[in-house]
Amino acid sequence: MAEKPKLYYFNARGRMEPVRWLLAAAGVEFEEEFLETREQYENLLKDGYLLFQQIPMVEIDGLRLVQTRAILNYIAAKHNLYGKTLKERAIIDMYVEGTTDLMGLIRAHYKLPPEEKEKNLHLIVDQATKRYFPVYEKVLKDSSQHFLVGTQLTWADVQLIEAILMVEEMEPTVLSQFPSLQAFKMRMSNVPTIKKFLQPGSQRKPPPDEMFLLTAKRVFNRK
Repeated sequence: MAEKPKLYYFNARGRMEPVRWLLAAAGVEFEEEFLETREQYENLLKDGYLLFQQIPMVEIDGLRLVQTRAILNYIAAKHNLYGKTLKERAIIDMYVEGTTDLMGLIRAHYKLPPEEKEKNLHLIVDQATKRYFPVYEKVLKDSSQHFLVGTQLTWADVQLIEAILMVEEMEPTVLSQFPSLQAFKMRMSNVPTIKKFLQPGSQRKPPPDEMFLLTAKRVFNRK
């Protein structure tokens, strides 16, 4: 039996959470090593495990992959979540980049000082409801299928449900004007592997807190 993928990151969402989501959706069990000290990070550097001195890093199939996009590409292709044709892959890439941009706004939100968070929350909701969600709403409405691309679950679907849930944590009514996305959320939440990942006690991480920020500063030796 092949070894389980091993994920090296903080005990937090950050840039590793889409990797957890994709592995979980593919039904792949994985292990995690949480970085909590500067020494752990320096040991990874000393051993040559971090190609660009960065995490996330994933050990999988004898590889040590860094750069989140490269990790996700590999997992999606390996587990048949990356479309059937070159054209489908290009469309999946476009949709994934859209949700990546939206989730980047949300990740940045938790690093802001309190006085800037309310303004940024309005920005996130505005971008979600006027720039990103209308695109996916139209795609689903115009399609006779239940998925964003083709006739089966892909990486684009997995990352969209992740993004939807992240925005809903900040604004629970954000999908009120998007019936197709509401139906999509229900369908995706009932995909057996995703449903399992959404249950309490899974390896899905909660929203970032002050402890995550302090740990990252300690590991990276930031002021």
